Amino acid sequence: MHFSALPGSPRRRAQVRDTVGRRRPPFALAAAALPLAVALPLAAVPLVATATPASAATATVASVIKAAKAAIAKQTSAHLQFNAGSKTATTKEKILADVGGSVGTETVTDGSAALHVVVTTKAGYISGTSSGLISLFGMTSAEATKVGKRWEYWKSGTTQYKNLKSVVTVHSLESLLPKSTGTTVSTKGSNNVLTWTSAASGSTPKLNNTLSIAKSTNLPVEETSTDAAGEKVTTTISKWGEAVAVHAPAAGSSVAASKITG
Repeated sequence: MHFSALPGSPRRRAQVRDTVGRRRPPFALAAAALPLAVALPLAAVPLVATATPASAATATVASVIKAAKAAIAKQTSAHLQFNAGSKTATTKEKILADVGGSVGTETVTDGSAALHVVVTTKAGYISGTSSGLISLFGMTSAEATKVGKRWEYWKSGTTQYKNLKSVVTVHSLESLLPKSTGTTVSTKGSNNVLTWTSAASGSTPKLNNTLSIAKSTNLPVEETSTDAAGEKVTTTISKWGEAVAVHAPAAGSSVAASKITG
């Protein structure tokens, strides 16, 4: 199965042509890691419920989605952990991400391939192993060689930067929410659970999806997507409200995108 969407959810992962103007394989993800040049200190802060919880007695699909959208809109940060694979797969794609209000990081690994993204208020950066830059990001071998172990970057204000920022910051998590049409809601423990089916589109197969939303905060906590072949994607969302600080790689370790693509 090949998903064509961005971190954490088959519907969120976007084609690279929409982020940095390059083509990448449909199962590739934009990502970010924390190498020696990047620090990501986290300081825990109290989580505050941001909207009136949709109780089990009154919850409807529309009310749960509306409350969740409002709750996400008021958040400043979150942590995502994403796993994709099947029982027969030899490797599994994994993502760890910390998303803030205007900054964010992600790291993607798929076997030995690794891809990283860091977005600060001034620039968006990508780096990775040679195999990661080629197979996950869609670089040519020549481009990957030019980048080497450095970080390629796009400055704030460019279309590429804006698109990178849009998929690694907290408000992008609103895309986890389905449309009301075709969605059902049930209650499981302390969560409201939305269930729906996504039709096949392009390289993305038909998917059966569930999204668990905490009744106490109206915030998503886990989404799963499964196809007919049994491949499963699980996204866990946690640490809502933790402070996220992202630092740019050292100037000597980065290279402008214009020098890579000409």
